[in-house]
Amino acid sequence: MDRAAGPSVRLRLTLSYAGFLMLAGALLLGAVWLFLLRYVPEQALLVPSGSPARYDVFPVRSSLLRVFAPRAAGVLAFLLVFGLVGGWFLAGRMLAPLTRVTEATRRAANGSLSHRIRLPGRRDEFRELADAFDTMLARLDAHVSEQRRFAANASHELRTPLAISKALLEVARADPERDTAEVLDRLHAVNARAIDLTEALLLAGRAEQRSFEREHVDLSLLAEEAAETLLPLAEKHGVSLETSGEFAPATGSKALLLQLTMNLVHNAIVHNTPGQGRVRVSTAALPEAVALTVENTGERVSPELAATLTEPFRRGTERVHSDHAGAGLGLAIVQTIAHAHDGTLTLTPRPSGGLRITVELPVSGAG
Repeated sequence: MDRAAGPSVRLRLTLSYAGFLMLAGALLLGAVWLFLLRYVPEQALLVPSGSPARYDVFPVRSSLLRVFAPRAAGVLAFLLVFGLVGGWFLAGRMLAPLTRVTEATRRAANGSLSHRIRLPGRRDEFRELADAFDTMLARLDAHVSEQRRFAANASHELRTPLAISKALLEVARADPERDTAEVLDRLHAVNARAIDLTEALLLAGRAEQRSFEREHVDLSLLAEEAAETLLPLAEKHGVSLETSGEFAPATGSKALLLQLTMNLVHNAIVHNTPGQGRVRVSTAALPEAVALTVENTGERVSPELAATLTEPFRRGTERVHSDHAGAGLGLAIVQTIAHAHDGTLTLTPRPSGGLRITVELPVSGAG
């Protein structure tokens, strides 16, 4: 935004300091003058020595004014110079932290998000501003880095099915005698994977932008619906599926929260011990939040690996079976939906293997 140039804050503060000092000096001199007028008579009688019968009238106040006025003007002039010089110095000292904040803002506007102000000293208004700006820069830097990784991973993931489709078509064209049914089946699978990945990316973007209408939702009903929908998948993998819990009212998008629950239950079923695994889905109402917890059995997961599973396209290869690689966006979408609903996502490795994943959302006002 183009704006007309105006006087600097330092100049305005300097003039304010000098003006205040001049006003204080003028009030002080005025008080002194009023005090003098109170105790000094307007005129005085002068009796010459040796002739008491003769006297002269002397104007005391007017003479005092002639002496007092030049000196008062000199004092005010000194206060003006002192106020301007001292005010300029003090304003510079006071505004020095703001100058550092301005320089950091300009660097951030030019794309340098790694710079930090790190203003020293005890906490005051300027240091709180600098610390808040540093926190904002750190979050922006992390967000931009995450978006760059996400864009690079998404480009790679979308490029893979296209490259596979191109290779299948080239092979089919080079070998007309090849069984077309096999080629079509593989193309169908590759195309389905590309569609799933694209829909997952669109869902993540929609949740991140919070472009959804909020309504009252019971997480316990969503948990039951997800478990009923995914029960055939659990039976296919030989995994037992249990649901329990109490009324858990939240506010948000029913479709997105159902997708969150479906992703958690689906991951818990797929990344499990085949033939003897277990998945437990539960809900709870806490004092200021509602919780949805999904825990499963399976291979042991290190805390370091668990901390990275919410990153986009992170599949956790230590747990993935060869028959299901997924799009690598399941838990990333869960985290995005949870954050879009002002909630939190916590992944805790179980000592015996598997994960315990808990989503906490603010409790709905209507219970």
